[in-house]
Amino acid sequence: MGNPDPTPHEQDLNLMNNKKRVLKERAKTLAREPEKNETAQSYLEFLEFCLAHEKYAVEALSIREVYPLKQLTPIPCTPPFVLGIINLRGQIFSVIDIKKIIGLPDTEITDSSRIIIVFTEDMEVGILADDIIGVRKFPISEIREDLASLKTRGDQYVTGVTLDRVGILNISKLLGDDRIVVDEEVEV
Repeated sequence: MGNPDPTPHEQDLNLMNNKKRVLKERAKTLAREPEKNETAQSYLEFLEFCLAHEKYAVEALSIREVYPLKQLTPIPCTPPFVLGIINLRGQIFSVIDIKKIIGLPDTEITDSSRIIIVFTEDMEVGILADDIIGVRKFPISEIREDLASLKTRGDQYVTGVTLDRVGILNISKLLGDDRIVVDEEVEV
């Protein structure tokens, strides 16, 4: 006579044991030491996004958050690259369109447009992105300083290009440029 079918209790035990085995295997895999080519020093994490149908990235350490473009308040008498201000949970941020700074063509604001809140020691500002692609880790060895593939007026803000032509923006240089600081008084 063959084995009778397992009881519902035995089925539950088998299922639970199988789940435990799978979870232990996953834990072992996740707990393993990274290989030498996976160390933190050999990769940098970036947020990749689109500007005028080109791909750019900002190092994740320079980003506070990404926010949908809502309730943008235009500010009169500001340069064309200043889109306005937004109120993000009680904090006011200027929003700039860096396409105008680095010499890219204008694009329409769409539902995919996002504000990337970036910061340096001295400043926090929102930059307009046409679309967010996602977070990526780029091997440092694949970031080239040869900018021949990106010919824009804003080359001084692009510190490198990945093998798949993603321009790496230097937020410190961009926000540290005196030309983006608006400090004018308007006579009334």
